Amino acid sequence: MPALVNYGGDDECYPGVSFYPSPMDLDGLLPSSSHVDLYFRPSKRARIGAPVVFGGRASEQVCKPSIEALPDECLFEIFRHLHSTKERSSCAGVSKRWLMLLSTIRKAEICKSNRASINPLVERLNVVQKKPESDEISDHEDESNGFLTRCLEGKKATDVRLAAIAVGTSGRGGLGKLSIRGSNSTRGVTNLGISAIAHGCPSLRMLSLWNVPSVGDEGLFEIAKECHLLEKLDLCHCPSISDKGLIAIAERCTNLTSLIIESCPNIGNEGLQAIGKSCSKLQTISIRDCPRVGDQGVSSLFASSTCAITKVKIQAMNITDFSLAVIGHYGRAITHLTLSGLQNVSEKGFWVMGSAKGLKKLTSVTIASCRGMTDVSLEAMGKGIANLKQMCIQKCCFVSDNGLIAFARTAGSLETLQLEECNRITLLGIGGALSNHIRNLKSLTLVKCMGIKDIAQEVTLPSLCTSLRSLSIQNCPGFGSASLSMVGTLCPQLQHVKLIGLYSITDASMLPLLETCEGLVKVNLSGCVNLTDETISTLVRLHGGTIEVLNLDRCRKITDASLVAIADACLSLNELDVSKCAITDAGLAVLSSSEQINLQVLSLSGCSEVSNKSLPFLERLGKSLVGLNLKNCHSISSGTVGMIIEDLWRCDILV
Repeated sequence: MPALVNYGGDDECYPGVSFYPSPMDLDGLLPSSSHVDLYFRPSKRARIGAPVVFGGRASEQVCKPSIEALPDECLFEIFRHLHSTKERSSCAGVSKRWLMLLSTIRKAEICKSNRASINPLVERLNVVQKKPESDEISDHEDESNGFLTRCLEGKKATDVRLAAIAVGTSGRGGLGKLSIRGSNSTRGVTNLGISAIAHGCPSLRMLSLWNVPSVGDEGLFEIAKECHLLEKLDLCHCPSISDKGLIAIAERCTNLTSLIIESCPNIGNEGLQAIGKSCSKLQTISIRDCPRVGDQGVSSLFASSTCAITKVKIQAMNITDFSLAVIGHYGRAITHLTLSGLQNVSEKGFWVMGSAKGLKKLTSVTIASCRGMTDVSLEAMGKGIANLKQMCIQKCCFVSDNGLIAFARTAGSLETLQLEECNRITLLGIGGALSNHIRNLKSLTLVKCMGIKDIAQEVTLPSLCTSLRSLSIQNCPGFGSASLSMVGTLCPQLQHVKLIGLYSITDASMLPLLETCEGLVKVNLSGCVNLTDETISTLVRLHGGTIEVLNLDRCRKITDASLVAIADACLSLNELDVSKCAITDAGLAVLSSSEQINLQVLSLSGCSEVSNKSLPFLERLGKSLVGLNLKNCHSISSGTVGMIIEDLWRCDILV
């Protein structure tokens, strides 16, 4: 049988050379007269392609030296001697390793001396410059208010991109604002990426983190340690951030002026107490849905004598009457106050806040979904808040006509009143508040107030409300002809009228309003499906010289006759919306032929009777247009749309 010589098994790898310097050395092992079959297993190909030099009985490989063989410590020392942003950006484009290593270098660690001694080594780096995937290390920079701004959303929010931002924006004015919205599901933003921003962007002034569960206190520690200029911090859905991170921000970022915390379950009273103690420049505070925050945390923000907070939003919190009492006593700098979803605050809390008379600068109040907001509370706020100009009450089911009238009697500075889903408010309450008491009211808005309904008996109106300039009634199904007639008679100085989704309004009910008002400027009748061309004809006849904006969206009974009237009488019309109306090509032809029409915005969305024949009319109107809406105009072909876009290249066109 043939003998197998030097068979080493499947796992041995041969470098492609004999074990002996020369094949002739084998002759000494073989008898001269015998014929032995020799089996030499084929050698596997060498995995290293370096040249092999034969010498002695061993093979040697000569490898080309590589900078990649250096450990991170050595590369770090080299990189921190790179002075220019261009050099660091070029190195960052070589590999992910170099990028992440460069992002760990703080600005203070960049060596500013002994440049000559390190330059020869730096210049020998064989840097391969390549275009990065993102534009964070490009020459194009978006500047906002003197600072560079970056916003990462969804899949683009990764640690690598943050590292690129940290390296690329360094030395080019510095990053001032960073917003992260969401995070990559597989390799999202972590403390590593936030730390890179902290190290490379000490000029950061605004940081916004939304829905980044992997960022915790360690990331905020680095921000607090390096970014002492931070002014605005926005944390939303960040479950890994706790009081520890917020305390670090409070202690080191004393320039903080704005703090927004929403749905952060691990932030509680301790963090807010630290903010109240250390951040004397805080002006805006917004807290929403943080179950660990209670009266101690909220009250600590206002108890300081140096408190400068001007804007406050507290929503869906477990605070009690105590917090509102503190705000009422110590909120002397507050100008805007929003309280929403405070289920543990009673009537007493709102009463004390209003009666304390400490809210001397408060001008705007919004109260929503608070059961403690009653007639008694509303009256107390009217008496105690002397400079109140804007009042918005939403979904407060215990506020009725009596509270509204009492509030109107005492709120002498009130200019804007908005009532939304306050179903105990009726037409009697609205009429009584307008005609008797509110002498400076300029704007009234009613939204989804189901208690407002037409009444059979005639309402006695003691006096007119001559101050009201804007009236908005939206989606109040009971607001009909009688209601509109009363309001129109009561408010002769109206200029802006918004009647949205009022199915009960007819041409007859619109007539008193149009005849009473002296000069309407903006009219919105969208969703009033029972209005016809008769209303538009009367409107343009009486107010054609002053009207600037007219919205007839979803008024299905409006036809070309209204466009004819508009073309003849409207001298100042800038915006016209006839979406989903019975408009045809003929109406557009008349409108475009008017020499006095100078429209800037025209909406024809959903006008199925407008076809390709309107191309010359739209081109004629397009001489002044800056906005044109042709969405869902199915009778206009794609080819015609392309021609319109080409001809009206200065106009923003929606298709």
